[in-house]
Amino acid sequence: MSVTVFIRYQLDPFKRAQFEEYAKRWLTIIPRCGGRLIGYFMPHEGTNNIAFGLISFESLADYESYRKTLRADFDGVANFNIAEAEKFILAEERTFLRQVVL
Repeated sequence: MSVTVFIRYQLDPFKRAQFEEYAKRWLTIIPRCGGRLIGYFMPHEGTNNIAFGLISFESLADYESYRKTLRADFDGVANFNIAEAEKFILAEERTFLRQVVL
């Protein structure tokens, strides 16, 4: 059973551009570390401070392995550090989903 991690970000609405650059960096880091990136999604109309990221894995065990690899990845650590220093992410929630199939 595959699992998709649905990440909901609450952003500082005045720092959306910084978050978008952060998200762009994940586009190469996540696949390199073992995640199947569905994508990052920025606010466009309506609410201006919520963004989403979706990443799939074959199993929760694969997700745990990915997290370990990501924490050892130079670019991944640097991206986390930028987010922490710039404070453009105010809150982050993770939900683990499975696809409904027949």
